[in-house]
Amino acid sequence: MAPGTPPVILITGCSTGIGRHCALTLQQRGWRVFATARRPADVDDLMAAGLEDALVMDVDDDHSIQRAVDTLLGRTQGRIDAVFNNAGFGQPGALEDLPREALREQFETNVFGAHAVTRAVLPAMRAQGWGRIVQHSSVLGFISLPWRGAYNASKYALEGLTDTLRHELRGTAIHAVLIQTGPVTSEFRANGWTRFQRWVGAEGQASGADWPARVEASVHRDRYHQVIVRLQSEGDPPFTRGPEAVARTLWRALEAAHPKPRYHVTVPTHVFKVLKRFLPSRTLDTVIRWVGG
Repeated sequence: MAPGTPPVILITGCSTGIGRHCALTLQQRGWRVFATARRPADVDDLMAAGLEDALVMDVDDDHSIQRAVDTLLGRTQGRIDAVFNNAGFGQPGALEDLPREALREQFETNVFGAHAVTRAVLPAMRAQGWGRIVQHSSVLGFISLPWRGAYNASKYALEGLTDTLRHELRGTAIHAVLIQTGPVTSEFRANGWTRFQRWVGAEGQASGADWPARVEASVHRDRYHQVIVRLQSEGDPPFTRGPEAVARTLWRALEAAHPKPRYHVTVPTHVFKVLKRFLPSRTLDTVIRWVGG
């Protein structure tokens, strides 16, 4: 990174939770942070919190991405040291109850959005000769819990894209890094509840008005009753960490001279990494089904 001036980072999905906390933490560490959110009101709130370079960006919209990146580069004379692709959500539900549109929506944000943001910043990184691309993945990017298939698949895809990108950037000073998190305090469950009502058993219709009837008609209805309790619960599951755990890992990944390809956050992520390495698939499946209910 160029000496003498604050390093520049673009962070997606900063309206609440992990993204917002990471943006504020990095600013305190001396970074110039371009925090982004989809809604102008959320951007105003970020600016009021002291993130003066906050921008509107909808990662589902290529034009919105390019406008935000162009604005950033205009303010920094073409410099961008890092991007943290944090924006994302989890779509609950059994795969057989989720229509094509639900999976498309899941991938649009979690995979295609991250890919589009990465493509938008790479020309500037190549021109300056350095950069760091950090992707927010999950423990569910390498193990698959039941009734989370859309989210599992999106994070597996993000991992594959990032591994490929790391190969294709070999020989440059641009590094592609994954942060794999487990349970972290955020709006994740609240957003999942909204998506659950919208799509589960919707038969292609994006309407949540009749979701109770659709749940009762599903062969997974007994499990869905448990899912509903979990999504509406105010308590955190075991081993949940606060967003500061992700922020701490993020700045380590950003400021390391030689970053690791993957960083693990929370106990479940570390445990399942070891179990996946050493357990036979069927034994691991048994453990996963016990954890996933």
